[in-house]
Amino acid sequence: MKSMTFQASLAAAVMLAAAWLASPVSAQTQTPPAPAQSVAQPAPAGPAPAATAPSALAPSASTAAAPAAPAAPPAAAGPTTPKPDVATAVAPAMKELSPWVMFMSADVIVKAVMIGLAFASLVTWTVFIAKSIELSVASTKLRSALKKTAEARSLAEAQMALGAKEGILPSFLVAALREARMSAGLSSDAGIKERAASSFAEIVRAEQRRIRIGMGVLATIGSTSPFVGLFGTVWGIMNSFIGISKSQTTNLAVVAPGIAEALLATAIGLVAAIPAVIIYNHFARVTKGYLELVSRAAGAAGRLLSRDLDRSHGSVHSRAAE
Repeated sequence: MKSMTFQASLAAAVMLAAAWLASPVSAQTQTPPAPAQSVAQPAPAGPAPAATAPSALAPSASTAAAPAAPAAPPAAAGPTTPKPDVATAVAPAMKELSPWVMFMSADVIVKAVMIGLAFASLVTWTVFIAKSIELSVASTKLRSALKKTAEARSLAEAQMALGAKEGILPSFLVAALREARMSAGLSSDAGIKERAASSFAEIVRAEQRRIRIGMGVLATIGSTSPFVGLFGTVWGIMNSFIGISKSQTTNLAVVAPGIAEALLATAIGLVAAIPAVIIYNHFARVTKGYLELVSRAAGAAGRLLSRDLDRSHGSVHSRAAE
């Protein structure tokens, strides 16, 4: 009876010890396992059955309470060399993008377009200077001739007032005198005036053609220069895209010079076209004013011819009356 009581007491003590070892408090106070490189500590002395029984009874609790193994220390980093930037390695050194540098580094076709547009701009300003001088001198001479012949009573007096000068009004006077001389003996004054007016119209048309010389060039330059510059731009951008495909990079330092050179052609085209259009419109107004003076000169010559005809008929009638 005593032995059974002792065995029951021993079993109860073992169960209490196992429950105490499996409790969360004891699991938290357990020492984590030492790293692999540390020297193993000797197991504490004691009866083996009492130590193994609790772990066999509650394996899940001890496993859950065990802390995670520490991460492996990072490997010792040796000296590293910085990797070169791909964009820096591919992109060429930036160059100065001045207009002259862009022109010199442009394609042959783009260079030809730029040279042609620069020549067109030079022609525009040359025509502007030449036509300004020509129109100014012609208008001044014609106004002076009209003032001199304003008080003339006949074609002969008008010629004497003008002298042996060349100009549009002397041409009208010569045409009127020639027609009057060739129509001498004819009694129809209307026919003489009509033939003289026809001669005046021919002189006016010739003067219109002469005074408009150069304006067709301005119109052509003003209308075609933007498209010529656009052709150079398209060609330059096409070459830039070809360079991008060859270098296999879209870095702006690679693309920008070619596009800038292409856009320079458009800029030069506009520089040539805009002044040409403005100068053409200016000369259109000035030419219109000059042609109005020419019409006044033709009218003055016609009036002088009419007076001469009336005077000649009056003298004939007076002699007939005598």
